[in-house]
Amino acid sequence: MKMPNGIRYFNKRYLNRLTARIAHSSWGPFCIIFHIGRRSGRPYETPIIAFPTADGFVIALTYGPEVDWYRNICASGRCKIQWHGKVYELWKIEPLEPKTALTYLPRFFRMVLGLVGLRDYVKMVGQSPRSA
Repeated sequence: MKMPNGIRYFNKRYLNRLTARIAHSSWGPFCIIFHIGRRSGRPYETPIIAFPTADGFVIALTYGPEVDWYRNICASGRCKIQWHGKVYELWKIEPLEPKTALTYLPRFFRMVLGLVGLRDYVKMVGQSPRSA
């Protein structure tokens, strides 16, 4: 299932500003992913939803793998995530099958993402956190 471009535009332009504020707090599954533009070389901060694992995070690619932040990370092979006040350096990117990915998610998200048929997930692994 792919998200319509109108919704992507609205979220990028307006909703991301709100979720970025939440992501800078220690509440919920929101986090900030720091990445470098693959063409511009500019640093970017993008709010996303991530689920912690023992060695990194599982991320549902709700807009698919074609989004800029994910393409930037794949191009550079690394990124940083600020989650609940700590910054994690991540460098190993592994696509996950939905069945495997859903085992890492809380029950509510397993149910919702399973119902909508989301097929794109990734696990990012890296180093222990440091305070933001």
